[in-house]
Order: sequence, then C-alpha cells, then structure tokens
Amino acid sequence: MELFQVIEDGEGIERAILQFLGDRGREASVSRCHPSLLVVSPQVAERGLSLPRRCRTVLLPGECPARLQAASAVSYGLSPRDSLTVSSREGTTLWAALQREVVTVTGQVVERQEFPLTLPPGTGELPLLAAAGALVLLGVPVSELEGSALL
Repeated sequence: MELFQVIEDGEGIERAILQFLGDRGREASVSRCHPSLLVVSPQVAERGLSLPRRCRTVLLPGECPARLQAASAVSYGLSPRDSLTVSSREGTTLWAALQREVVTVTGQVVERQEFPLTLPPGTGELPLLAAAGALVLLGVPVSELEGSALL
C-alpha cells in the first residue's frame, strides 16, 4: 500500500485518485506526513501555499516555485519542458504525453509514451494531468488510464 498526499484547493484530484484506485481494487492511502508521493495542484502552486519540506517523490506544476527536498521530482504542465504534458486535444479527448521516463514510487520505470484521457466539460487540463500523473507514479499502468475521465 502506497501513501500519498495531495495538496489542493478543491480541484478534486485526491478524490479522483482514490475513486480510480478503489474502483479497481487497488490500495493506496492518504497520508498527512511522510508520503511516498506528494502531489501539488495547479491552484496551490499558483497561490504559493506552504508545502511540506520533504517527500520521496513530488509531482508538481512545472512553473511551481516551491522548494522542497525530494528524491524524485516530476513536473506536469503545458510546456514541452514538463515531464507530463498535453500533446494535443480533440474535442473531449486530451492526449497526455510522458516526455521522459519516470520511476514509480515502487521503482518501476515507465517509458515515454502518449495516452488519451477524457476531459469532461468544465474540467481543467492541469488537474486532469495531475490526477493521471499521480496514478502513473503510484504504479497504475498507462493502459488502464487510456480514455479515462478521471475528474
């Protein structure tokens, strides 16, 4: 069972992660101290809220100015510099792209690839990327995410 923490401002990322995992019989627990994975939401990054100083792996927006100690950092956003970004969008289908290999919290390597996600109306691209990135880092195979409407 992996421990994770989402620092968000009502964007629904934590709920989406827990629901996706629960629907598939996978275990993960929310932790408020020493998580394996710390997920920083777009709104929290934008507002500059306080973050824990340490974690094992952090998933944060590429433009986040936060400074913290982590063994591994994965960025998400709309820039080609981000590890997880949007390659294209067709209606409600958003194509997410892993720009480089990432290592899950359990040590599995996930290769560069693109995969489709469903972007429900009124949902932001960045919270969707955060939820998808968190699930990948928690060890969910990308093939299970394909076409999912996470938020």
